[in-house]
Amino acid sequence: MKIDKTNAVRLLDKEKIEYKLIPYQVDESDLSAIHVAEQLHEPVEQVFKTLVLKGDKSGYFVCIIPGAEELDLKAAAKISGNKSCDMIPMKELLNITGYIRGACSPIGMKKSFPTYIDKSYEVFEYIYISAGKRGLQIQLNPLDLIQIVSITTGSLTK
Repeated sequence: MKIDKTNAVRLLDKEKIEYKLIPYQVDESDLSAIHVAEQLHEPVEQVFKTLVLKGDKSGYFVCIIPGAEELDLKAAAKISGNKSCDMIPMKELLNITGYIRGACSPIGMKKSFPTYIDKSYEVFEYIYISAGKRGLQIQLNPLDLIQIVSITTGSLTK
């Protein structure tokens, strides 16, 4: 099966980052990271979701957290230098990032935003993130992700 390369994949290739592309069956009624983890037969703790927020001071920023976890908005605001922050409305996601819900990758967004990852990645040799297309995940070393996107690490979940 031929897999079309996404912006995220092209950037990984350009930077010579080692990764694997893992296709999975999409369920339009369940775009959750939990469903993705089930399809990959991997622990949900290793499947990270990409969330886009807007802070009261910094503007847009990105948080990457384990799939089954809930983002702690206070922690996200603090790490990003804001007093408060909120998730962006879903209808704005494509316009801001170039990606749609269920396919938002922290790599290759329209613009470069400050990005933060939950420190839970530290126990894994590799994690999964969206490849920028529904039905496709990238398996990579989290340290490579941090390098290519210039990510700050912190505690982001409740």
